Amino acid sequence: MGRTRLEITHWRLAAEALLDLDEFAAPEAWAGLEAYLQRGIRERLTAVASSVAHEAGALERRAADGQDPDGLRAGVLALRRRYLQVETIMDFYGDAIGSRTSPSLRALLRGLDVLAGDSMATALAPLGIAAPPALVYVDKGLGAAILRAGIRLWDEAHPSPAAAIKLTRHNLSYPTALLHETGHQVGHLTGWNTELAEGLHAVLAPRSAEAAELWGSWAGEIAADVHAFAQAGWAPVSALANVVDGPTPEVFRIRLGDPHPFAWLRVMFNVALCRSWYGHGPWDAVGEAWWHRHPPGSAPTHAREVARVSVEAMGELVDVCTRRPSRAFRGAPLSRVLDPRAVSPQALRDLERRAGDTLLTSEYLRRRHAVAILSVLSTRAVLDPGRAAEHRRALAAWLRTLGADAAPLQLVPPRVA
Repeated sequence: MGRTRLEITHWRLAAEALLDLDEFAAPEAWAGLEAYLQRGIRERLTAVASSVAHEAGALERRAADGQDPDGLRAGVLALRRRYLQVETIMDFYGDAIGSRTSPSLRALLRGLDVLAGDSMATALAPLGIAAPPALVYVDKGLGAAILRAGIRLWDEAHPSPAAAIKLTRHNLSYPTALLHETGHQVGHLTGWNTELAEGLHAVLAPRSAEAAELWGSWAGEIAADVHAFAQAGWAPVSALANVVDGPTPEVFRIRLGDPHPFAWLRVMFNVALCRSWYGHGPWDAVGEAWWHRHPPGSAPTHAREVARVSVEAMGELVDVCTRRPSRAFRGAPLSRVLDPRAVSPQALRDLERRAGDTLLTSEYLRRRHAVAILSVLSTRAVLDPGRAAEHRRALAAWLRTLGADAAPLQLVPPRVA
């Protein structure tokens, strides 16, 4: 029994040490968060660590009574397991917050926090759904990722405190992947993913049972891509193609259990979204380059057939995603909630013309049209590659200014019929 008590004390002390949140991220990194976000994350993590410390304290009191050694042993093992779960969560958020390693990066990520929050609020406010806070962090690699807000960390009492969105270093120049990740949160909160899976399956089932099954399994990623398109127009297409490109066998590879469409089909679908809503434009160059670089005839038989069926049905697939009424959007199509025409090339040109020299300096425009301005700035380097570095610096400066404003977007929800 004495050994068991020592073990319980060990884990209690370890759990109490987790309460010092500055051990996971430096105070200056915490200070890089907007006050409401910092407070929410700290309160949730403190509650998580405290619950384990309290559990250890209760177990110590049982041990002091000297009864039920078998039950105590099971309790110690459960305590150890919960401690490790909590430590993993604390390290995750500590690493995410600690990625704000310099004043310049902290300011940039704070701007992206605001942009992510605006993105979710714009989609969710018309539906009467509160947008969660967003924490953006930077990491290595090719693709972005999200730990959705509200996900149960390991029990019903402790959901994740924020939508924690990973952006990769190479994408900080053109961070439209952020809107794909916020789309995952929107798809989850509205229930759109399941409904979209049914719609995609129904379109393809008469043509190919296999293609129907695949598109249904890809619905969550398709929804996120459509969300990014509806908010930023054609801006995400070029960045997506850069991320998912590779040798031709790779871009046609269908991976068992992968929720993403294979790269070739994903790019063609995103190009089709633009063509369907905007006609011809710069996105055509992306589609044509991919068609010639990765000709469908060179794909394995399995992928070639899925590609053929999908391309034939592409117009209907786009319509299911953007024009068909949906329960998730209160009986309206997605385009009623997020109108792609509001970020068409012409609409973006009109925004630039009306704003003139104030596009990057107006606080009003930053707070009312942040995502549209992101689209403008992200496409400039594609349209004007000779000045790409200059455009990149302008985008970074604008994001830092957006973060300095640091006030949540206030939206008056429109009616969704």
